[in-house]
Amino acid sequence: MSKPSTSPPIVMQINPNSLTSEAYRSLRFNIEFTNFDHDVKTIVITSANRGEGKTTTALNLAVAYAQIGKKVVLLDADLRKPFVHIVFGGDSSRGLTSYLTGKSSMNEIIHESYVESLSIIIAGAIPPNPSELLASRQMNALLDELKKSYDLIIIDTPPVLMLTDAKVMASKCDGVLLVVEYGKVKRKEGKKVKDELMLAKAKLLGVVMNKINSQDTDDYS
Repeated sequence: MSKPSTSPPIVMQINPNSLTSEAYRSLRFNIEFTNFDHDVKTIVITSANRGEGKTTTALNLAVAYAQIGKKVVLLDADLRKPFVHIVFGGDSSRGLTSYLTGKSSMNEIIHESYVESLSIIIAGAIPPNPSELLASRQMNALLDELKKSYDLIIIDTPPVLMLTDAKVMASKCDGVLLVVEYGKVKRKEGKKVKDELMLAKAKLLGVVMNKINSQDTDDYS
């Protein structure tokens, strides 16, 4: 895919020496070297509500892994308000939904990005039954095949509290990263998200605090 102007920006690409980029590298390190009781190859990125930065986190974490030579695929499983295709441009007609409905093969929906070692699977056309498609055997088959070809699969999903989609995907994957906007999500909401993920038997890898004001952090030079 050609490189368009990105929104949100992939800071790992445009400003790799920033504190924000260092935070994504730290997140990658923590995932890689924390002793989980299982291999982590499929990671769901979600949030409690919209606007907390889950897609930005998915984009930058995918690039962070690709920059150390990992073969990564970023899968847009937000079949209601997809965004990955806007960031990377290109043909948006063939994507996850066309594969899940039998209209495209796996090879037809995987696109190389302008980031070395990073491939993209966009959402495709918005379907009338997103949750059912994500829960399907075709989705399981896709994940199984992707695991054979990629070191890591990062999956962007809708927010947990609004829809069942993220819980469906979390139940299929090795772990979940919950993105929380600093100061926005109340304790009660946070507990509800945790309970929802536990009901789905999801493995919570960690919580990413997003949109922290620079005044709330130490300044390093």
